[in-house]
Amino acid sequence: MRPNINISHTLNGRVKDYAEQQDMSLEEAYQEIIQAGLEAVEHPDES
Repeated sequence: MRPNINISHTLNGRVKDYAEQQDMSLEEAYQEIIQAGLEAVEHPDES
């Protein structure tokens, strides 16, 4: 499922590709990516 936000079809396609590569659902992929992104912006020095 695509979140109800305005993102490009290209970006959505990249998430779909990631989900397929990781053998997870699209929802799981979005959750993982969003969580990783939040961690990165909340703790930028820990990368």
